[in-house]
Formats: sequence, C-alpha cells, structure tokens
Amino acid sequence: MKVFKFGGASVKNAEGVKNVLSVLKTTEEKNLIVIVSAMGKMTNLLEDLVLNYFSNPSEIKITLSKFYEFHLKIITDLFNNNSHPIFNELLKLKNELQLFVDHNKSNDYSFVYDQIVSFGELISTKIISVYLLENEFENKFLDVRSVIKTNTNYREAKVNWDETQKNIINTVSKTGICITQGFIASESSHNFTTTLGREGSDYTAAIFAYCLNAESVTIWKDVPGILNADPRHFKKTQLLNHISYREAIELAFYGATVIHPKTLQPLQRKEIPLYVKSFYHPQDNGTCVGKSVFLDPKTACFILKKDQVLISLSSLDFSFMMEDNIGDVFKLLHQYKMKVNLIQNSAISFSVCIDNKFNKLDMLLKKLRETFRVSWNEGVILYTIRHSTNLEIKELLKGKEILLRQESRETIQFVVKA
Repeated sequence: MKVFKFGGASVKNAEGVKNVLSVLKTTEEKNLIVIVSAMGKMTNLLEDLVLNYFSNPSEIKITLSKFYEFHLKIITDLFNNNSHPIFNELLKLKNELQLFVDHNKSNDYSFVYDQIVSFGELISTKIISVYLLENEFENKFLDVRSVIKTNTNYREAKVNWDETQKNIINTVSKTGICITQGFIASESSHNFTTTLGREGSDYTAAIFAYCLNAESVTIWKDVPGILNADPRHFKKTQLLNHISYREAIELAFYGATVIHPKTLQPLQRKEIPLYVKSFYHPQDNGTCVGKSVFLDPKTACFILKKDQVLISLSSLDFSFMMEDNIGDVFKLLHQYKMKVNLIQNSAISFSVCIDNKFNKLDMLLKKLRETFRVSWNEGVILYTIRHSTNLEIKELLKGKEILLRQESRETIQFVVKA
C-alpha cells in the first residue's frame, strides 16, 4: 500500500484531472490511497463565502454561483454526456451548501468555516473518482469524515489517533485504489465537519500512511521536488535530492510551504519515506525525505514568510522579564491562536514574531497592554536561513532594514521591514 496526494494546483482544471489519470497509469501502482485537495483556488473562494456569510450577505449568491460554474466547466470538459450523473452530484452539493448557508444558526466563525470550506474537497474527489471510473480505472470513493476523527477545535482540529486508526484499519482495503479527501475530518461527538489546518491535505496523507503502515507517501506538486528556496521569491533555487526527517521538520516548522509541518512526525515514527515529485514529470526522482541522509546536496536553505507581526514587550515598571511574565504571554498567544515563528528575550524585554491568520491581533494587543509596555510592527517579513555562508547572508540583506536578528548554530533569522 502506498499513499499519493494531489494538491489543488494539480487538479485546477480538466487537463489537471486528466493528468491525475496519466500519473496513476505511469506509476502503475495497484494498491493506493489517493488524497485530493480542493481544485485550484477553490478553498480561497469558499473562504470568501464564509466572509460574505458574516459580513456581506448580498454577495453570497454570487459566490455560490462561482463555486457551481467553476466545477461545471471542469465536468463539462471531462464528460461528453451532459446527462451524466456527475452533473447531478455537483448540483446536489451546491444545494447542500446553499442549505447550510440558509439555515445555519451558529455564530462561531471557525465552525462555519469548516462546514463551508470542506465542500471544495468533497466535489473535487467526487469528480476525480467518477472520471477514473469512466476511463476504466477502478476505484472506491471514501468520505474521509467517516474515518478521521478529531476534537472540536475547528480550523485546527487535533486528531483522535486511537479512534482514527481503528476506523481506517476496519474501513480501508489494503488492495485496490481508494479516492478520498485531504484537509477535512469530523469531530467525534456529533460528526460535524472539522479541518486540520490550512494546507492540511499532506497531513491527511501521513495519517493514512501511519495507520496502514504504508510503504511510502508521494506528494505530487508543480515543482520538481523540495527546493532550497521558494522560486516565487528567490531567483536561484536548487533541487534537494535527499533530506532527513529532522531537516525537513525544521524547514517545515520555519515555514517552508512544500510540506505541511504536521506531516513529517507520523511518518518519522514509522520511518515511512516521503517523496515530493512533479506531476508534470512523474518518472523523475524528485526529493526523498527519509532517515540517514542529512541534506543532499549540502546547500543553504532560504525561507520567507510575509505579513508577519513583530511584537516587543517590556514590563511597565522596567522590572525583569521573568519566567512567569513570559508564561503569561504564551498563554495569551495560545488563547488568541497566534502561530509563533520567532522569540527573543533579554533582561527587560521580550519579542515575538507571529502569524495573525485568525485576525485576533487587536484583541491580543489590548490584553497585552494591561500588563506590558507594547510596541509592534505589522506586515514585516521573516527570513529564516539554514546552513548559510556570511556572503549569502550579506547578499540577501542588502538594502533591507533589520528590526531583529537571531542566530543559532545552523539557523539565522531576520525580521525586516517590507
């Protein structure tokens, strides 16, 4: 048994769906779990629907139409017969989404988010499963919410591993092809849909691999493998042929977007190798993440995170920043769901660089000002560089205003103004 994962970029249109079939035929794997994300930028569109639901109801109908029309074009291009049952499947899911929007009573943003955004994965997997069947590629469709169970921490749900493993072992056959969704799950109490965090489809692949003792996981992307830097932000990039679990976890933790941070830990526990390959060139080797090999080739790795917030704190009476003060700060960061990417402290100050992805910065700052003297910078950029030379650092930082610098044996981080 192996696990394949196809992201949104790989199934953004009809040609992408056809390419999934091509990749499956090229690899000739017979026993597969195939995890699929929402198509293209559909998650972004559904996030807009959530925003409209709470703040701009007049736009809901337009956004729902975009959801329907986007997928309608894809299935029209894929299926010659306009009376094919897949057209009714699309209409059924669109109506279910409309029904939720019309009748939901909850004001919990995160709950509503998970119920709405999950429709992207549900329709993408249904389309792909049916298209494969139409082309004589046998597969079974699985609603992942029936097997992966979580708590009720919507948008960042924590997996109930015991229940999930039992469900997957009892439900999923180790032979044949199974098509299912990434990113989504359901909570154990009432079976409401949950999500595993943005870009969580990789994590879903790791969950299945762990529970089924899979031979390997392959993530199919629009890049040749894991690169030492994001080509959208850096001119010169290099393919990493082999990389250790530890190094990959470090890169993911610091914000490398090729692999979801949670993905590697369950794979490492059972030493299941992870491959990152190009869906354009499925026969190329790509990158292998596994044990033994540290980093091949040994080169500097660059990570850039935009739209960060740098917060600096000091006590109101200029007393020392002790463990109890810092502990209080971390409790607040957890309470307001801030992802911490860098911390630094001195005798009388404490600085932290965070992601404000849940838009709770104002509430956090208000609470911090009750106890601390607070200054902050929004929209800053965080650079993380591993295994670099002084010349590479100097070149990278040329002309940039540095707000904070932190250095350890293998890693240097800089917060700079955008």
